[in-house]
Amino acid sequence: MSLFLAVYGKGGIGKSTTSANLSAAMALKGAKVLQIGCDPKHDSTFPLTGQLQNTVIDVLDEVDFHHEEIMVEDVVKTGFAGVDTLEAGGPPAGSGCGGYVVGETVKLLKEFGLYDKYDVILFDVLGDVVCGGFSAPLNYADYAMIIACNDFDSIFAANRLCLAVEQKSARYKVQLAGIIANRVDHELGGGTTLLEEFASQVGTRIMAEIPYHDLIRRSRLAGKTLFELEHPDQVICTTPFEQLAENILNGPASAVPQPMGDREIFEVIGGWR
Repeated sequence: MSLFLAVYGKGGIGKSTTSANLSAAMALKGAKVLQIGCDPKHDSTFPLTGQLQNTVIDVLDEVDFHHEEIMVEDVVKTGFAGVDTLEAGGPPAGSGCGGYVVGETVKLLKEFGLYDKYDVILFDVLGDVVCGGFSAPLNYADYAMIIACNDFDSIFAANRLCLAVEQKSARYKVQLAGIIANRVDHELGGGTTLLEEFASQVGTRIMAEIPYHDLIRRSRLAGKTLFELEHPDQVICTTPFEQLAENILNGPASAVPQPMGDREIFEVIGGWR
């Protein structure tokens, strides 16, 4: 039975780059991994494949939305380290519901029987949106993970995501494994103080600290994972992903979070400053 991971976080926080490198790290440790991009931009798997692959919605449109005419190879492509990739896609900007497409993708995976063919299935989900469609991965996930930076907007979104996990956990098995702190630079004051306070407040932990490093930006632009680039600081960037992958594959500690109210978090975070 596959281990299901659902990765969320504020828009632009680095979810796709983090997800792709985490998928690569788990694959390099021997896991069979499927990464599913749940964003109409369909760029989640770009670092793994080096291309913007056809999406589920693209392929469905070609066959007039007859699911029975789609083959697995039409939507699943293999990338770095043998990681299989899939992009849900979505309607053109300003029209339709991207969340609906995510829900349809989840159904399609079940029809394909893919849920039992992987050690890990990772959903990289659009922004901090947790409407019905975009929260669908939480119905299947063993663990949710939140990517966040050490700033107010990021933490506010993380708290809202904790609320979604708390609500889903009443009906489903999902729990929060923790927070992945991204763009961490302790020397320049961009540490994790606020994130640590927040994690303690809602009953979770910081699972990993991903450094603020230009190599990560460059790898994204090159359409490659960090593991593929030769650089003197490569190990600085890849080690957190290797450690995180080991933690997840061995069964991370997890809990149902206890989020704060929207007004309360304004007051609490203001007090931390």
